[in-house]
Amino acid sequence: MNEDGARDGGEDAERGANDEERMTYSGAGVDIADSEAATAALVGAVGEFEGDYAGLLDIGDRYLALATDGVGTKLLVAEALGDFTTIGVDCIAMNVNDLVAAGVEPVAFVDYLAVDAPDDDVAEQVGRGLAAGAAEAGIALVGGETAVMPDVIRGLDLAGTCAGLAPKDAIFPGEAEVGDALVGFPASGVHSNGLTLARKAATRNHEYTDPFPLDESRTVGEVLLEPTRIYADLLAPLRERDARAAAHVTGGGWTNLLRMGARRYVVDDPFDPNPVFEFVRREGNVADEEMYRTFNMGTGFVAACAPADAEAVVEATDDGRVVGRVEAAGGQAGSEAGTVEIRGLTLS
Repeated sequence: MNEDGARDGGEDAERGANDEERMTYSGAGVDIADSEAATAALVGAVGEFEGDYAGLLDIGDRYLALATDGVGTKLLVAEALGDFTTIGVDCIAMNVNDLVAAGVEPVAFVDYLAVDAPDDDVAEQVGRGLAAGAAEAGIALVGGETAVMPDVIRGLDLAGTCAGLAPKDAIFPGEAEVGDALVGFPASGVHSNGLTLARKAATRNHEYTDPFPLDESRTVGEVLLEPTRIYADLLAPLRERDARAAAHVTGGGWTNLLRMGARRYVVDDPFDPNPVFEFVRREGNVADEEMYRTFNMGTGFVAACAPADAEAVVEATDDGRVVGRVEAAGGQAGSEAGTVEIRGLTLS
């Protein structure tokens, strides 16, 4: 997509794409509403806990924070290519970024690798990725578990838990305020969510080993496997400039901004979507709204700060920029529950 959201190829190409059935995340097999309902049922059964992106435990003068996540069906792309060297980075990133979004410093990580059969080469590749991700995030790998479960697992699954610490006055309050500026940071690619839709769109007319049409020096599979960016380096500048809240743009796409409170988030200068998103949109004939509800669309992390602090964050980081602003919810353009307005779309 172009900066203003227009699509390359013109109206004739668009009409041709519309001849194919539009793909959706739920149609691909993942229904966000059902997933949220199941999560709510689980939380209702075990009881509420303190924290959003991370669970917080009061240990006196500070919080111990825990986040857990996996790599999802990105593993199927790795399996198809026989390349498991990057999924460890993804696993570290998905956990570390959640802690950063809470204002917590990640310190240690444990992994859980489940396989249908032991494979030394695969395990070594996964381990290299975990080590690389931990080094980039500045955390310690302190162990893990490998389970062989042929009756449960086909191939492998990888997940992990990251522990972090934060002084009580250092975590982000978690609520954006009216008048705040939104500082965004670019994504490295599709990251590690929405792969069920991305995979099925990508393989509608292509193989993973085919040259990627928008960069033939890489294959379709290599582009999908681009490791998730780790945003640990943002924690210090965001803390120093009193960030109010942050959003890790993962599952649910741009609706993650609503986790910063029921506000109207006007995003009028987002980063351009990475080429992989135009490829997925075109190959799957995916509607723009579905794309922005599913993927990061080029912006992987967003923080809300007072305007002067936002400019200081931009100056203190390599590639951050002000991408929008926070307004009051409600009114003609929004709802009391909050909305995200981006590229002519209104998400709630």
